[in-house]
Order: sequence, then structure tokens, then C-alpha cells
Amino acid sequence: MVKIVKCALAAVLASLPAAAFAAWELNMPVGVTELSRRIHALHMLILWVCVVIAIAVFGVMIYSIVKFRRSQGAVPANFDHSTRAEIVWTVIPIVILVAMAVPAAATLVRIEDTRNSDLTVQVTGYQWRWHYKYLDRNVEFFSSLARESDAARQLGSGVDPKTVKNYLLDVDHPLVVPAGKKVRILLTAGDVIHAWWVPAFGMKKDAIPGFVNEMWFRADQVGIYRGQCAELCGRDHGFMPVVVDVRSQEDFDSWLKTQQDAIKTATAAE
Repeated sequence: MVKIVKCALAAVLASLPAAAFAAWELNMPVGVTELSRRIHALHMLILWVCVVIAIAVFGVMIYSIVKFRRSQGAVPANFDHSTRAEIVWTVIPIVILVAMAVPAAATLVRIEDTRNSDLTVQVTGYQWRWHYKYLDRNVEFFSSLARESDAARQLGSGVDPKTVKNYLLDVDHPLVVPAGKKVRILLTAGDVIHAWWVPAFGMKKDAIPGFVNEMWFRADQVGIYRGQCAELCGRDHGFMPVVVDVRSQEDFDSWLKTQQDAIKTATAAE
């Protein structure tokens, strides 16, 4: 029977494409920000605490089932309860929960600490795009689904989505930020509830009309990081990606000046 199960499992695994395993991860990603690393470390700590508890509990259960089974002549105890046992199994979980709460609370405090930011961006969600406004920098723009993805998603377009790079995860104007700098996000919405989410940053918060949420991140690595609206915000919810372009400080300053000059030129032309 065991051999049959092994053969069947091997056949199923062999039939699956290699790409399915390439895109599959067992654990949550570490990310590229300080907060994502803290969250991952907390996740692993709690995971191993749970593993140890599970091994201890199930170990005692299995030992008791095997050692004191009826066929071995085990005699049931005749007591109703044990005050000592009740105290022990109440105190130990309390100690474990308090020990886990300390690093969890420290991480939550760090997540909510938006002080001393180097850059503040107001992010407003609309159906179905994002508006980015760099406060005190005189730069703002809308970020919408890239044209290639938008064309491919149309019914009867004749475009194979597999041929579109970063399908549904690309935009026309990404949020550009400098690497190694603390970026404060002021998050709100102009119509319904949205949620700004970039997995590599380890952060996600709701954008609520009439209310301003705060969050922050500090990306250590230059690169393009993609996310999505994580709140069911309407018919085109699945076509509202988030793209963050993390650049070096020099490249960011150059980009910012280009944007400011373009806005000045457009204003003067009016």
C-alpha cells in the first residue's frame, strides 16, 4: 500500500510543470525594508514557539496513548481534578503569551513610528488608479494600469496576456522614492475604500474616504517593487496595481527636478 501511494505521488509531481514550483514559496518572503525584516523575524519566532509547543503536546499525547492503552492493562485514575496540574497548565501558557507579546508589541510600535521621515507622499486611491503627491516638492501625478496590460485584458483583444511583461502589475507612472530614506505615506481615498499594498515592503493599509492613515517604509535596495490594491474596491479592483521605483539618491534628485521643471513649463504655458 505504501509503495502504491509513493508511486502515485511521484507520478503527480512529475506531471506538474517546473514553473509551478519555481513560483511557489513555502514561507513568507523576507522583503527589502527594515519593517519587513522585523515582521519576518517575529513570524519565525512565533512559528518555532508553536512548533515546540506542538511537539511537546502531541509527544505527551502519543506517549500516553501508547503507554497506557487498555491492552496493556492500564487502569483509569479515580480523581476528578488536580489543582497543581490546573495551576501549571494555566501559568505556563500565560508566561508563553507574555513572552511572545513583548517582541510583537515592540514591532507594532516601530511600525506606527512615522517620525523623522525624509520624504512624505500623499497617496489617494480612486476607482481605479492612484494619485501620488510629494508634499513640499510640488510634484504630483496619477498612476494607472499600463496600456499594454489594459489592452490585453479587454475581451476580444486577441492579445495573449502571457506575452505581456508584468501583466496587470505594471503602471504608466510608478511612485519613485530614494533608497535608504524613510518614506512616510499619508493614505486616503476619494471614493471607496482601497488598500495600498507592496509585499516586498511588508506593509499594507486601507485608504478610507475622509480619513488619513499613516505608514512608512525604508527600502534598502534599488529596484522595482510591485503590489496591488488589496481591498475589494469595485468592478476593476483587479486592475489597480501599485509599482514603486526605488532609486539611488542621485537618480531620485534628478527625476524630481525633471518632474518639477515639467510642471513649471506646463503652468507657464497655461
